[in-house]
Amino acid sequence: MLENTLPIVHTKKAEAREHVKRPCLTRNISDPKINILVGDAREKLLELPDQYFRACVTSPPYWGLRDYDTENQIGAEMDMRDYVHHLVKVFREVRRTLTDDGTLWLNLGDSYTSGGRTWRGPDAKNQARGMSYRAPTPDGLKPKDLIGIPWRVAFALQEDGWYLRADNIWHKPNCQPESVKDRPTRSHEYMFLLSKSERYYYDHEAIKEPTLDGSKRNRRTVWQINTTPFVGAHFAVFPPALVEPCIAAGSSIDDWILDPFFGSGTVGLVCQKLWRNCIGIELNEDYAQMAIERLGIF
Repeated sequence: MLENTLPIVHTKKAEAREHVKRPCLTRNISDPKINILVGDAREKLLELPDQYFRACVTSPPYWGLRDYDTENQIGAEMDMRDYVHHLVKVFREVRRTLTDDGTLWLNLGDSYTSGGRTWRGPDAKNQARGMSYRAPTPDGLKPKDLIGIPWRVAFALQEDGWYLRADNIWHKPNCQPESVKDRPTRSHEYMFLLSKSERYYYDHEAIKEPTLDGSKRNRRTVWQINTTPFVGAHFAVFPPALVEPCIAAGSSIDDWILDPFFGSGTVGLVCQKLWRNCIGIELNEDYAQMAIERLGIF
């Protein structure tokens, strides 16, 4: 069910603005600027109107890395191709909901084949790695192969109509230790920038980075950002410092931002800070409640 107008939105200077003449959603949990829809993104996205959001910033569950103990969870597919297919379908709906000049900022991490193991015990240095299932080695790959999931998804999205514009590297100086001795410890993930159209909104001035001589330059593609755990949150927390440049470059004050994998609500937190509006979708009710409390939208 759609409403006729949005609630009045206030600017950073606390000046009341006119109603935005766009439809808004009836939501089950709401704040004047942050809305959370509890359910499967593949279903909830169908309820959202066309050309509504200026940007989507999100981090889907990574394939085969975590067990969120949620039925029908994306990321727990036994076949890697199903995971890619599910994300293509999700982001096809996201593209529909974006304005023509909208962008998608997509964070994904990679994984290795299981080598035939059907479960994984918790790592002494990382208890969250314990899993009750392991997907079999994908066809064409070998035990211990790096799978290349981020690029498989990125190329599939490109083939589906997205413009693939940048492969920003999230370098994590305080990355999780790994109990491996035959390869380097992984300390990076990807933050892909994709656009709906050839020309799109991108405020490069908003995210310029400082130089040693005190001037500023266009932001580079390697972003050095520490992970920042949120007390009580699930183990895949989006650091606000990673989200801020995406929202700052991809939108203006009062724009609506979408996160179809809301988790503990970091995208909403940054939207509050930067005076954007946000709709988040979260499958797990416990995580949605965590986001509600974190964002103060009781």
